[in-house]
Amino acid sequence: MIEWSETELLIRDAIREFVDKEIRPHLDALESGTLPPYDIIRKMFASFGIDALARESVSKLLSKSPGSGSGGGLAFGGQEAMALIAVSELAGVSLGIVASLGVSIGLTAQTILTKGTQAQKERWLPGLATFEKVGAWAITEPDSGSDAFGGMKTSVRRDGDEYVLNGQKTFITNGPYADTIIVYAKLDDGSDVRDRKVLTFVLDKGMPGLTQGKPFKKMGMMSSPTGELFFSDVRLGRDRLLGESESGRDGDSKAEVKSGFAVERIGVAALALGIINECHRLCVDYAKNRKLWGQEIGRFQLIQLKLAKMEVARINVQNMVFQLIETLRAGKMPTLAEASAMKLYSSEAATEVAMEAVQLFGGNGYMAEYRVEQLARDAKSLMIYAGSNEIQVTHIAKGLLGR
Repeated sequence: MIEWSETELLIRDAIREFVDKEIRPHLDALESGTLPPYDIIRKMFASFGIDALARESVSKLLSKSPGSGSGGGLAFGGQEAMALIAVSELAGVSLGIVASLGVSIGLTAQTILTKGTQAQKERWLPGLATFEKVGAWAITEPDSGSDAFGGMKTSVRRDGDEYVLNGQKTFITNGPYADTIIVYAKLDDGSDVRDRKVLTFVLDKGMPGLTQGKPFKKMGMMSSPTGELFFSDVRLGRDRLLGESESGRDGDSKAEVKSGFAVERIGVAALALGIINECHRLCVDYAKNRKLWGQEIGRFQLIQLKLAKMEVARINVQNMVFQLIETLRAGKMPTLAEASAMKLYSSEAATEVAMEAVQLFGGNGYMAEYRVEQLARDAKSLMIYAGSNEIQVTHIAKGLLGR
């Protein structure tokens, strides 16, 4: 794949029209955190028929006999280009909306689809897939950001036929408002804490002992509510243990979590492309219209150098996304090391482009009115989101060294 097809460009233009009509007018409220993004996402689903398609897809998946496999995933479902175009276009105007959508569909629902029993899929997937319900995926803790497994303190203990959950999670996207929450916890079986099995549970809003904290104030991505979760003797039936098993393929969740990390990281390339495209568009337009000393600033060589480097970054990241689409169409997934490489490069490229956009706009670039300052704040989050870039280096090197 070397360029978008005519159909894909039509999809892109339709999404841009929706963004201009339904999202840009509400950006100030979204970015101040006063307007949660969920109704806008639902309106987008209804406008493009995504909710109906998701409903039909889930119905087909659930009609298959247990053990026949998931039949694909909710994240792409054969529409890889459409999904990545949508993600990219939304990221260029409100990265937080994409984060809220991606965690709910791409992590929460996908985890249940991959790991859940037939009954669990029937119980939770329909609402999540159509975005009638908002999902959250809770693994990060105050003392275990990059050391997600080793430093995990949230635990469950057996109590008869039930489990009792205690602990805390932080930096949880959708956490303050989520209806359905995937929670990872270590089984308290008396073994060394770092070696304990990690189990996966599904919680619902309003359960006794579950507290969903208020949204944090953040540097960027304010349109995506992020907060803490607290668990105090939350009683969980075995029906809430994903897979309803502590052993075998459905038991320890570490391998499945690493697969989730890979999905998050390949998505960063599309997010970065959206930010780069928007910065590129704004800067070219500004360079043509902003005048100093009687001429457009686009005539100055230092401005041209900034624009040229933005174009190089745009081409490189776009080609990365094209390669990703071809890989997914072939029924393959990038390895964790490959996903980490994509995340590392694209997030750094987007951050550099966005910061240069602020510089090109000068004093105006520092003002919220011109939006490039928002893009710079959002781009920086990509270097931390889905694992800090320092951790990506480690995963890439381990992949190269076969460790």
